[in-house]
Amino acid sequence: MAKDFFKKKRMTFEEIDVTIHRNAEKMIKKSGQMNVPVIEIDREIIKGFDVPRINEILAKKIKK
Repeated sequence: MAKDFFKKKRMTFEEIDVTIHRNAEKMIKKSGQMNVPVIEIDREIIKGFDVPRINEILAKKIKK
């Protein structure tokens, strides 16, 4: 769902599969968990697919 959301908005993103990616430890350390999705936008960590929070962060980013 999260990937489809960003694709619909024509946004680029980096996908890190914590089960196989060599930099997985970095995301696990940032979020404190291995659950998915963990989304990072402008150094803010969002645990789960929280559309209202994502939109809030994106709106701030656009205003800058």
